[in-house]
Amino acid sequence: MLNALSILMLAAASAGAAPSSPSDSLFAHLPAIHAVRLTSPITIDGVLDEPVWQQAEPVTNFTQRDPNQGATPSQKTEVRIAYDDKAFYIGARMWDASPDSIIARLARRDVWVSSDRFAIFVDPFHDRRNGYYFEINAAGTLYDGTLYNCDWDESSWDGVWQGRSKIDKQGWSAEVRIPFSQLRFRKEERYLWGINFRREIPRGNEADWVVFVPKNESGFVSRFPSLTGIEKVTPGHYLELLPYVTTRAEYLVTSAGDPFNDGSRYKGEVGGDIRTGLGSSLTLNGTVNPDFGQVEVDPAVVNLTDAETFFQEKRPFFVEGNTIYNFGNQGASNYWGFNWQDPKFFYTRRIGRAPQGSQPDANFSDVPSGARILGAGKLTGTMLGKWSMGTLFAATEKVTAKFDTSGAPWSQELEPLTYYGVARILRGFHDDRQGIGFMTTLATRDFDETTLPDQLSKTSFMTGMDGWTFLDHHKTWVISGWSALSRVEGTEARLISLQQNSNHYMQRPDSKYLNVDSSATGLSGFGTRLWLNKQSGRVIQNSALGFMSPRFDVNDLGFQGFSGVINGHSGWGYKWTENGKYKKYSEVLGSVFATSNFDGNIVSDGIWFSTFQQFMNNWDWNHSFSYDPRAVSDRQTRGGPLMTRPSSFHWSSYGETDSKQKLFYFLNLYYDQDHAGGWDWGTSPGIEWKPISSLLARIGPNFSHGITASQYVGQYGDPLATATFGKRYVFGRLEQTQVSADITLNWSFTPGLSLQMYAQPLVANGKYTRYRELARPNSYDFLEYGEDGSTFDPNGVIADPDGPGPAPPIDIGIQDFSILSLRGNAVLRWEFRPGSALFLVWTQNRKQDGSDGDFHYGQSMQQLASVKADNIFLTKITYYFGH
Repeated sequence: MLNALSILMLAAASAGAAPSSPSDSLFAHLPAIHAVRLTSPITIDGVLDEPVWQQAEPVTNFTQRDPNQGATPSQKTEVRIAYDDKAFYIGARMWDASPDSIIARLARRDVWVSSDRFAIFVDPFHDRRNGYYFEINAAGTLYDGTLYNCDWDESSWDGVWQGRSKIDKQGWSAEVRIPFSQLRFRKEERYLWGINFRREIPRGNEADWVVFVPKNESGFVSRFPSLTGIEKVTPGHYLELLPYVTTRAEYLVTSAGDPFNDGSRYKGEVGGDIRTGLGSSLTLNGTVNPDFGQVEVDPAVVNLTDAETFFQEKRPFFVEGNTIYNFGNQGASNYWGFNWQDPKFFYTRRIGRAPQGSQPDANFSDVPSGARILGAGKLTGTMLGKWSMGTLFAATEKVTAKFDTSGAPWSQELEPLTYYGVARILRGFHDDRQGIGFMTTLATRDFDETTLPDQLSKTSFMTGMDGWTFLDHHKTWVISGWSALSRVEGTEARLISLQQNSNHYMQRPDSKYLNVDSSATGLSGFGTRLWLNKQSGRVIQNSALGFMSPRFDVNDLGFQGFSGVINGHSGWGYKWTENGKYKKYSEVLGSVFATSNFDGNIVSDGIWFSTFQQFMNNWDWNHSFSYDPRAVSDRQTRGGPLMTRPSSFHWSSYGETDSKQKLFYFLNLYYDQDHAGGWDWGTSPGIEWKPISSLLARIGPNFSHGITASQYVGQYGDPLATATFGKRYVFGRLEQTQVSADITLNWSFTPGLSLQMYAQPLVANGKYTRYRELARPNSYDFLEYGEDGSTFDPNGVIADPDGPGPAPPIDIGIQDFSILSLRGNAVLRWEFRPGSALFLVWTQNRKQDGSDGDFHYGQSMQQLASVKADNIFLTKITYYFGH
């Protein structure tokens, strides 16, 4: 594997030293698009009444991609491009024979709604791999984001630009102004960019492009026509400031006598961001006392596994421009994985997270919700020719919490001063036929508290390379992959804990390969993954092979669910892209897969099959089925011996109606069953209602019910349990029911003023019965408590494995649970000028945990209504100074 990846990287590197490829001939058939310099100013109002919009040569050569690929558009579109020293401008006339049929739905910025739309795609660096998109709909809603890896896009970037639209008797028109300061490009006398345009007409499911990607192919940015005519403009030497002020009022549930919290707290913050160009192709973003006030809430989850829950990043500083850090998945357009989770090598939610140190027992506590970020900075752009690069660094302050017992308060450090850093470079060669990249991350801590070094790593480091190479001239087959080394250092106690956590389980007693090194002060590991992907044609192919060594660990600044695995799959499929009488697209996919640990045990293998159909009325339906034969599990006992995993199958189905209609319906169903008697089923129906063009309401209830035949409960030391290496591994039959709903209301008053509301009620109950212990390793045999000489007290939940014998009783304790939760928020956002906004936020959280395992929905909802709530009110204003 390592040799194969080395060959891949050497091929990419040698490609960079080779003569330039014949790109001019490859793209010569694309029509050049010309921009003209302005001689008079333009007012961005959506009305094309300036002279340039009548005099400049229009782009009119649009072609349908949908519904009839290659057909002439049903409506004419004209696009003109102009520029001055500060920005470039787009004037677009969307002719329409039936202007009263134009769909103009208003929404919050970047919130997708079905509407007539016009999009601009630009590759200012002309690397045919990366770029930006800017989009406006007929109601004036703006959308923007970045393009990367040639085929992919990401909507988190918010540029400072202007766009207005206007509906009239001829159809509708749009004017757009995009400052050069928002784009990265090299300074030249005359510029050659890539550019593309798209128009969507939803009433006919129509999408018209200047250049589109055929339905059987891939490669988007690489197909852009050339934009000429822009000259004598400067990309750099700009300065943008974004100061902010926030006020926050918290009304929290508190216990009587709490010396730290009387039920209300008030505080304010000031800070700001700075953005400036360094040279012509680098952008520096810095922040002082950054505001990461949460305007969105994380969903409530019930996690009974040994794996950490992954949450999406929502803080603007970390979200914007993060695609450069997408390490490992470059070059190919698709990456499948079966029982394999690629590590997220840079997980920004590690920065400023909740303090990780152990909290002492105390009657009252005042623990900060996260480590304060003292400052952070980013440097992104290009260097040394066409190398894309990005660096990010941040420092979080020491976190000290307050505790009190019987009126005796004290303070204790729970998180030390910490530095986080990441550096990334990437380059494609030969019209992106080969590429190579490198990435390094570092987290290091400065300890003052003497107990923290045994709980947290001193230093964590990762370095890796990734890349790709196409195997043929037409870019049909591509090999891509990554390799990475990790190193974690700390005290002996910290390293013992790290080796035994759920990412490694190196203490497994029956492993022939693994053992815990009690004297280690460092942990080093290696991982790699290679994919073979077919990018175009009716036949689909995706295969991969990879491994992560047992000591591989990137969790201090990344997100990794496991290590010590060798995994591979081979997947194939076929797709039909021509319109038929009822279907417009369909595909069938299948794969075989297997995973083993480093002892050579097969821990997972199986087959998977999926079908997808999209119908002419824009409804679609997806079905999938998988079967996993009997195997072993090296995780079910949470670091104990192997255990047999029964065979199982999974079925799921998802369907939805046409999202462009006022009423949109969707339905998800699934069913799982294993050979041991476990089963689980769930459904998630939903409806979206758009009564008027500016209002969207959506509700998606979720219901699941199932039985886990052997849910892990705990492990208890007993030297008499010689068959299971001196510990008793206890399981129970768990019956679990969960009901929740995702409720959303979006109301847009103008393109810059909107109200967004979200609520998630959740009720979950779990009831345990039939407690038992694993009888012997590598089996699914159990000693059920209360049988075969053992005793069980259901009232105290106490088991004695041998009744009156010498084995000590096991105090299992009550495991049944009930969870009541209601999370929600309301956000009023007013962008009163480009880049400047006012936020008014209300967040509420109600939660109550109990030990009643029986499910009573009505009673639970009544209880939830009476639970006291935490309420947080936030006001935030930002003001943009710049071009």
